[in-house]
Amino acid sequence: MKRLALVLLAAPAQAEPPAFIDRADALPVAHEYTGGWEHFVGGGVAVFDCDGSGFPALFAAGGADPARLFVNTTEAPGAPPAFEAAPLPELTGVTGAYPLDIDGDGHIDLAVLRVGENLLLRGDGDCGFTQASAEWGFEGGDAWSTAFAATWEPGAAWPTLAVGSYIDRADPDGPFMACDANELHRPDAKRDARRFAAPIRLEPGWCALSMLISDWTRSGRRDLRISNDRHYYVRDGAEEMWRLDELRALGPEDGWERLSIWGMGIASRDITGNGYPDVMLTSMGDQVLQFNEGGGVLRDAPYEVGATAHRPFIGDDGRPATGWHAEFADVTNSGRADLFIAKGNVDQMPSNAMRDPNNLLIQEPDGTFTEHADTAGIATTDRARGAALADLNRSGRLDLVVINRRAPMELWENATEAGHWVQIVPRADGANTRAVGAWVELRADGRVQRQEVTVGGGHAGGQAGPLHFGLGSADEAEMRVIWPDGNASEWVPVRAGARHALHAEGDGLRIE
Repeated sequence: MKRLALVLLAAPAQAEPPAFIDRADALPVAHEYTGGWEHFVGGGVAVFDCDGSGFPALFAAGGADPARLFVNTTEAPGAPPAFEAAPLPELTGVTGAYPLDIDGDGHIDLAVLRVGENLLLRGDGDCGFTQASAEWGFEGGDAWSTAFAATWEPGAAWPTLAVGSYIDRADPDGPFMACDANELHRPDAKRDARRFAAPIRLEPGWCALSMLISDWTRSGRRDLRISNDRHYYVRDGAEEMWRLDELRALGPEDGWERLSIWGMGIASRDITGNGYPDVMLTSMGDQVLQFNEGGGVLRDAPYEVGATAHRPFIGDDGRPATGWHAEFADVTNSGRADLFIAKGNVDQMPSNAMRDPNNLLIQEPDGTFTEHADTAGIATTDRARGAALADLNRSGRLDLVVINRRAPMELWENATEAGHWVQIVPRADGANTRAVGAWVELRADGRVQRQEVTVGGGHAGGQAGPLHFGLGSADEAEMRVIWPDGNASEWVPVRAGARHALHAEGDGLRIE
């Protein structure tokens, strides 16, 4: 605790408490994530601008029901969010989806995870999608896929995709000790660099439920973290960190400390201010926040930080909580990252709480977290799974979407009397148009905030949108981009209360 408090000593004062308005009626249908035991897990949402309007759409996994695409029809910045259903190839068995520009044409595509064949959908820039798996050489398999991450490896003209699988449904001795292998899909250099080669199996698998590729050591090398569900691997398994350049899992000889949890979701952000990405791991029981001390060393945060969220904080059910999607985001625009955790029983698991409210943990000036979901009005107790915090109506505040298992999808407009803000959209020439792997650093009030552009994490869903920075009372800031190749731009001023697209221009930046 002493180290954390010292790091955040210069943080601005606490902002106004968060407040949200229920906008579920802005969705054209009451969408639910349904299905039997193969859909106890999953249920993610992808958030992305599908038509260049600047207002994000929502792709919601449906499980046994069809997935749906909701296009944003909000009238103007700051107006109440509004959505309409858009045509989509009928897709059932969908557990989640992640948005990214796979083919480098500037339009967002979708990697769709399923119980069955995974699919890559090409976006046309007008919210239309067509299947492109065969054209792109992607082998979707027939597994139970539940995790995803992507990156562009050095010099590659095509992304590397990591796909995590849960239980091997074909194993007659399952489900216990029947965890399936994961896969790595790399560019096919032998045939065409703009296609995928046959998948590489990452074995053994330990029932992956989330993945994230990040520069964890800030060395320029991006490694793959996998969070696994110990409920089915029973013994020998653990959380994993894979070196992609050597295709091996790290072990004690690398300083990697063994950790076995009921791993379900991953969130990452530098919340201590030391320049390294810290990590939040959701689980049954304690949620695990780990501080990144550099050099690959991750330490569990002290209990006093207030991020364990291990039991329901309202109601009379004292059994352990079950965490799914986790996300760091500045809900009050204070200049500090807060933490949302989606909660919900797997189904009828008697060892865990049945009415398990979602958490909204607001970060205080001293680096500790305080629960505000109940007073903010979002402490719902349905079986939540995936979620996202995103500025749906371009108000400068982050709204909330929650996908529930066998209960209607939630949509909440952020009505907080929040601080100043700025949104950053890094853009790059070449194949990696969204600058995945870049770090954006923003300097204001004597502090530096850092965010990494990643694809993955969460639980079964993610975002491709602007990076949102709260500024507190500051009305101006400076920022720079450390691009995926390690080149850093100069610091440039940016105006608060606006969204800025950034392009590399020599050692500087062109701001639009």
